[in-house]
Amino acid sequence: MASLGELVKVIAQALVNDPDSVEVKEVQGEHSIIIELKVAPDDTGKVIGKQGRTAKAIRTIVRTAAIKQNKKVMVEIL
Repeated sequence: MASLGELVKVIAQALVNDPDSVEVKEVQGEHSIIIELKVAPDDTGKVIGKQGRTAKAIRTIVRTAAIKQNKKVMVEIL
């Protein structure tokens, strides 16, 4: 099974102009996972979207995927 970090990376790479600059760091906790997403400065707006809609959609997808692992997930866009 692919990790949640890989899921975020695939989604982000599909959205941005510079897919090679996408970096994902996954911090595992006992009951939670924090996923830090870093993209090129020019692509930040594409990942966040208008009024944060794209970022919210990414978080919803990842949160839904994390239910199977019984963990809470936070996606932070740096």
